[in-house]
Amino acid sequence: QVQLVESGGGLVQAGGSLRLSCAASGLTFSSHAMGWFRQAPGKEREFVAAISRSGGRTYYADSVKGRFTISRDNAKNTVYLQMTSLKPEDTAVYHCAARPTSYSGTVYQGGNEYHYWGQGTQVTVSS
Repeated sequence: QVQLVESGGGLVQAGGSLRLSCAASGLTFSSHAMGWFRQAPGKEREFVAAISRSGGRTYYADSVKGRFTISRDNAKNTVYLQMTSLKPEDTAVYHCAARPTSYSGTVYQGGNEYHYWGQGTQVTVSS
């Protein structure tokens, strides 16, 4: 049974930082590309960042580029999202997602490309 469990969310002031973690189990983590998505109240889910299964390639939404960093530790079966210079518009529930792939350098941006999803962690940025 595949499980993705996010943690690290919370309430932070604008300009602050948070580090989200997503611990994976029940899958061969190093064979999965990973992604972070977010969904704000009343809005559709949107792509935030993605990382290849090797960790060698990353991709970001324009809205977070330069502020967020995705990384992974395959030995710990964990993917991270370091968020800095947070803005009120970053407020959302953040979900991690996993997709098995044979390609070590491929990243995936579409939500429908991912097979497994976590329950999410709330990030609230106050102004």
